[in-house]
Amino acid sequence: MKKWLLLFVFALLVVAGCANKAEEEELAYLDVKMAVEEKLPVNEEVELACFVTYGDEKVTDASEVKFEVWKHGEENRQMLEGKHVGDGKYVARYTFETKGTYAVVAHVTAKNMHNMPKVDVVVE
Repeated sequence: MKKWLLLFVFALLVVAGCANKAEEEELAYLDVKMAVEEKLPVNEEVELACFVTYGDEKVTDASEVKFEVWKHGEENRQMLEGKHVGDGKYVARYTFETKGTYAVVAHVTAKNMHNMPKVDVVVE
């Protein structure tokens, strides 16, 4: 009888341990942190960057990273391909040709998720 009771308790512990691991994996999500200066110079090439993580893991194999740039009040938008430069950092180079306020959106697809953080920058 004691053997069966011990076997049952052990089976419960194994099942509970597997359930906890599944919960931890579900809590991970695609996080994209923009790394773009708030004020940028006009007519100088600048770096548009973001850091991509999935839970605690730095994402080095995103299926797509693009930076969308447009000046507030205008329809013309540009999409720039982001390149991985290491440690989950993706970068694109861009030159703002006129002063004003611009929106920069990173479009990141990785781990079957999509994230689109946006920042506004002032070009002077």
